Amino acid sequence: MVHVLSSRVLLRPADPERSRAFYGTALGLEIYREFGTGPERGTVYFLGGGFLEVSGRTAGPPTETLQLWLQVADAAAAHQELLAHGVEVQRAPAQEPWGLIEMWIADPDGHRIVLTEVPADHPLRYRP
Repeated sequence: MVHVLSSRVLLRPADPERSRAFYGTALGLEIYREFGTGPERGTVYFLGGGFLEVSGRTAGPPTETLQLWLQVADAAAAHQELLAHGVEVQRAPAQEPWGLIEMWIADPDGHRIVLTEVPADHPLRYRP
């Protein structure tokens, strides 16, 4: 199976400043990293080891405001494994302008999942 190294839930809020106030101030989550500038900048908070709970049932459609980000050791190998298991790959692994290798799939309900490989020379792997 795909060997997941870490995971992250991606939230696309209607009001980023309000959401940062909620997660950073109200909940008191510590900041892992920030990127970009201005009101649309990104903030990543620590959530421990990261988890995804699948439970209950819904009749509603998937929400486009929720995506899963899963780090894998080897995106090409994960791509082959997923194809072998009949998973529809929406976009094959490709290196993004920010240096990560990303592949896109969706769960059976249509929730978008990004499988990401952090190359050995990427800044996330070291501090200059």
